[in-house]
Amino acid sequence: MTMTQPHSDHDERIVAQFTRWAKPFAELPIHAEAESMAQILHACSVTAGMKVLDIACGPGIVTCALAQTGAQVVGIDLTPAMIEQARLRADSMEVRAEYYIGNAMHLPFAAASFDRVVTRYSFHHMLTPEKVLAEMVRVCRPGGHIVVVDATPAPSCQQAYDRAETLRDPSHTCALTVQQLLLLGAEAGLQPTLIQHYRLEARLQDQVSPEDWPALKAMFEEDISGGQDHLGMGAWTASDGIRFYFPVSIVVWVKPGATL
Repeated sequence: MTMTQPHSDHDERIVAQFTRWAKPFAELPIHAEAESMAQILHACSVTAGMKVLDIACGPGIVTCALAQTGAQVVGIDLTPAMIEQARLRADSMEVRAEYYIGNAMHLPFAAASFDRVVTRYSFHHMLTPEKVLAEMVRVCRPGGHIVVVDATPAPSCQQAYDRAETLRDPSHTCALTVQQLLLLGAEAGLQPTLIQHYRLEARLQDQVSPEDWPALKAMFEEDISGGQDHLGMGAWTASDGIRFYFPVSIVVWVKPGATL
């Protein structure tokens, strides 16, 4: 399928970052961690035969898990290398999923095409997440569910959290607080039907460029030694290095209209 070209310098930054990390990202166990995945699948409430769209699907981890329900699942991502990993994953799991290379702000699908529209760990990469949410609403059927899963730092930690994440990942823009995410939904005419939270444990050394490691390590060591958790990640020093938690929220909205 013909590749959709990135539309901005920021899109180029995303493609560069995730082309570099596509295979390690796909293989890192944290991204398929069983407990958080179970929560996400429960929130999506997908059943066989439903049409489901996974936006910014990356290496297809959520896409393939949804496809195991018997749903008709489509994944779309800006980075061709991620779509390549997603196709490999679907083949290895022997599930059927359709994949596209494309931009979340300009989805190549007709209005009201899907029963569920899902995205995980993507909004913090978006310059204008409200436009992405508007596209999610557009392609969702009335009565269908829109599901956003992303890191949501506490308001008091948001700026420090963003500084750390931008250093770790230059395609990071801003991690919304729960309140900001809910406001985006309200402005789109949506009312949440489910809000739940989990913490995802990670090791700082994983997926950090060598050139960024010294500064990032120093930032976390200062936060740990100060004992104030200014980053909002609950970081600590473990036997295998620095560990921390991503504070994650799942928000589900139902598009106004007829119930499925």
